[in-house]
Amino acid sequence: MSAVEVGSKLEGKVTGITNFGAFVELPDGVTGLVHISEIADQYVKDVNDFLKVNDIVKVKVINVEENGKIGLSIKQAQDQKPKSRASSRRRDNFEDKISKFLRESEDRLMSLKRQMDTKRGGRGSRR
Repeated sequence: MSAVEVGSKLEGKVTGITNFGAFVELPDGVTGLVHISEIADQYVKDVNDFLKVNDIVKVKVINVEENGKIGLSIKQAQDQKPKSRASSRRRDNFEDKISKFLRESEDRLMSLKRQMDTKRGGRGSRR
């Protein structure tokens, strides 16, 4: 059981697929589960769209429970590329757009509220 340590990256064979993930047999004969949320960086609706029984996959051990259950991740086993400056600019750009949208939305709401108050004879208007 020494090969199965949290953080280690191993190759294994998909032995079973369920609606909540895939079972992967590791080199020393133990089996772990790759939860559906740990299969890919994108949304996974059906595990069968990404994996087939007998596929060889690279996995990272993300937890080993006291009862022997092993949690695995395919997406964390992928070599992560360092984020480029372009991606951080895109993120900043997105955050700027969200901030601008929120400001404009608040302005529109205040303007609409003022219009509704004057039509109803709200505060400050004379009858």
